[in-house]
Amino acid sequence: MSKRIDPHQAERRFPLRLTVQAVLLLVASCAAQAQEVTPVKPMARVEITGSAIKRVDSESALPVQVINREEILKAGVTTASELLAKVAANVGGLSDGISINVGGDQRGFNSANLRGLGTSSTLILLNGRRMANFASPGDDAGVDLNNIPAAAIERVEVLLDGASALYGTDAIGGVINFITRKDFQGFEASTYWGRTKEGGAGKRSFTLSGGIGDIAKDGYNVFAVVDQQHTDSLFTSQRKFIPALQIPQRLGHLLSSYTDPANIRLSSSQRDYLQEQGFKINGKPIVNRLINFSAPNCKPPANLYLPAGTGGENACTYDYMGDTELYPKSDKSSLLTRAVFQINPDHQFYAEATWSQAKTYYVGSSARVTGTIDYKLVPLLANTGLDKVTDDDVPGELVLRMRLKEAGNRTSELTSEAQRFVMGFNGSVAGWDYDIGVNQSVNTVRDRDTHGYVLYDKLMDGINRGLINPFGPSSAEGVKYLNGIQVNEEVRHARGTMTALDLKASRPLMRLDGGDLSLAVGGELRRERSIFTPSALLMSDNINNDFAPEGGKATRDSRHVEGVYTELLAPLSKELEMQVALRHDRYQGVGGASSPKLGLRYQPSKDWLFRASVGSGFRAPSLSDLYRPTQYSSTATLPDPVYCADNDNDLSVCADSWNTRRYSNPNLKPERSRQYTMGMIFEPSRNWTFSIDYWSIKRTNLISEIGDDVILGNLSKYGNLVHRDEDGYIDYIELRKENRGAQKATGLDLAMELHGIKTDWGKFSARMLGTLMLDSKLQTNPGDAYVSNLGKFVTDGVVQRWRHRLSLNWEQGAYAATLGNTYSTAYDDQNSAINIDNGSVVAKNKVKAYSLWDMSASYAVNKNLSVRGGIQNIFNTAPPFSNQANFFISGYDPSYTDPRGRFFYVSAQYSFR
Repeated sequence: MSKRIDPHQAERRFPLRLTVQAVLLLVASCAAQAQEVTPVKPMARVEITGSAIKRVDSESALPVQVINREEILKAGVTTASELLAKVAANVGGLSDGISINVGGDQRGFNSANLRGLGTSSTLILLNGRRMANFASPGDDAGVDLNNIPAAAIERVEVLLDGASALYGTDAIGGVINFITRKDFQGFEASTYWGRTKEGGAGKRSFTLSGGIGDIAKDGYNVFAVVDQQHTDSLFTSQRKFIPALQIPQRLGHLLSSYTDPANIRLSSSQRDYLQEQGFKINGKPIVNRLINFSAPNCKPPANLYLPAGTGGENACTYDYMGDTELYPKSDKSSLLTRAVFQINPDHQFYAEATWSQAKTYYVGSSARVTGTIDYKLVPLLANTGLDKVTDDDVPGELVLRMRLKEAGNRTSELTSEAQRFVMGFNGSVAGWDYDIGVNQSVNTVRDRDTHGYVLYDKLMDGINRGLINPFGPSSAEGVKYLNGIQVNEEVRHARGTMTALDLKASRPLMRLDGGDLSLAVGGELRRERSIFTPSALLMSDNINNDFAPEGGKATRDSRHVEGVYTELLAPLSKELEMQVALRHDRYQGVGGASSPKLGLRYQPSKDWLFRASVGSGFRAPSLSDLYRPTQYSSTATLPDPVYCADNDNDLSVCADSWNTRRYSNPNLKPERSRQYTMGMIFEPSRNWTFSIDYWSIKRTNLISEIGDDVILGNLSKYGNLVHRDEDGYIDYIELRKENRGAQKATGLDLAMELHGIKTDWGKFSARMLGTLMLDSKLQTNPGDAYVSNLGKFVTDGVVQRWRHRLSLNWEQGAYAATLGNTYSTAYDDQNSAINIDNGSVVAKNKVKAYSLWDMSASYAVNKNLSVRGGIQNIFNTAPPFSNQANFFISGYDPSYTDPRGRFFYVSAQYSFR
């Protein structure tokens, strides 16, 4: 009896079969034609990011920016994240500065974000191959840049065009390919030391490199690079610009109502009762539900009396920006080894192993405590008879908003560790250039609470027994008790694994007027696995300020991914070249799609080159998008319009850091994209090159959440996502991953290069790479109006209209110097605060343009030894003021600014080859 075929299964397999069959037929056809081709003398060819075919000319139909090792040294950066911060097209990537927060599951994650389309839409490659994504589940999926062995980088190729047709679904925004040294011989040692003008954020690094064997002469090469870096922490107290921002005066609504001494939050009934009794605090009648008996003194400098702040008229407001980190301490180590063996003239075997570990030590403000206490334990309330108020659930019970200063600041240790092993063969067979390899990549993330987190039940027991005093210093016995209930344990463990087998092959088929018609074919089989394991203590829901989500559990997910592609490079004439590519991917449980790409390159003369491309793609939801456990988090301090309207716009009552629940969605569909580019290169002389490229990207079925500020600002439409208790107070805001609306982005990439002019005063060169955004907007749901974030902070970030990196270089004999500038334009701030007088939006703020200058100079002492010194942020430019309410850090936007200030560094390199 014949086996019954599921028509739906057949339908899913058909595109993949069709693509495979098409590729095989094309290969067979072209191979037959190739037999008629007259042999020609081979020329030196290289493979560049954006094509699987080796070529002589490095300029293709797709725009690629190349950053070489010398430029990295001149910029004075030591990590991949620092380097990409100077790439104009990288907008809103994650960094150590952004990840300063308490309770975020993706702390320690450094990422890239080309075009501002999201970390998940930028593909990171190491030597042309994938790496495992950052393992800890969260909103972003991508490679942790801490896992890139920065000391081994030879160059970085940034493909500023979606290249899903060659690399896969997650390359909608572009591709960043980190290429390490190859065929390294000799020995090299380098050291780096840096410090800031005002102290904090110092850096030290040491690198050793060594290699033996010349492939051409000896038939092998083996080398290794090991790197160790340490960065010191930076606290708000170490920076003068923090007080200059006047955060308490300007952003009182973003500060905290959890104070030391503790605030007491009365119920409405308790407040009304005390008002009827004529109760006063320091001779002043109470008007608010939040009270504090230390007001108006409030134990400064961290605890302030701000009637316009979240504490209100009768209580205190806590300025956490006077008591937290701006930059975390970190230790980063990496090792890369590579071996290549020439088996015979046509075949090589290679193996590559990398290991990296980044330990980041986060120190936030001291812990917040929400708890209850019997009113009789508060001396000034003991005789008020509050237990006569029967409208409350527990008569006489008071709610504390307490800052647990005596337990110390909340401190966590986040470790991101990666291992990657690649081995394979490359060479030529039957006229085909081939490369086949196996790639095993693992990322492990360990999150440990080390100090400032205490057992909640023991804490409340200590408060109710009088051991811990919420309103003043505790006794020595109480401090000892607090130290005894400190948590020092790994609370989250995540592990992500990617195992892949890939093959690509290319060959010339026949001679055309402009050169060889060349074909490339390739395929990839990949398995992705993700394991998330919360500790038993975390799941007991008993760690203060690190509570477990309701229904939380360990997760273990995996899927298979299959992809095949083909590329045809056709130089139709000496002036015109065409690139055609097609890729089909299929994700287990999600489905598949085909992504075509067409590129044209036209060079009518040696001075002019015109290029264009058009293509489509799709991005499958990540395992985290589909299956991550529910995450409990919180917003920045935001006003609730409903509660503000009911409470005379009193921020002490109606503004809070609201609880959120972030949900994954196993029913997500892939995002779709369409993009095209058009550009030209003009080279009027051998010294000058100018280029401009227009690009446009549209994504649909966008995988996203609705921003918490958008929800609270549009309650008539999204009020169902705000869950309230019986008093109308927000219990939590629901943030759920859905396929929502669309995103559009267009812009111009501009480049200007002076390759080198020799004069009597030395050799001069320059380079300017910039991105001018023409449009950037989001649509929350199909049919909704688009909301522009171009030059305007919306929900979680801003896309500046213009960003550039400029470098001016000079060389004279053994001496060299570089002057650089990183610049981004001004923009409209988030402006989402509520004026407490009338409930209107506060006066709008314009965030100033941000410009950082750096310089470095080097001297080659002899052929083996060179030294370099430099200054970053020469003018000690402080981050401009911002009222953004998205990041934990307030007063400025940490996504693109550098709080370190003026930074001095020296480095030395000794090499022997």
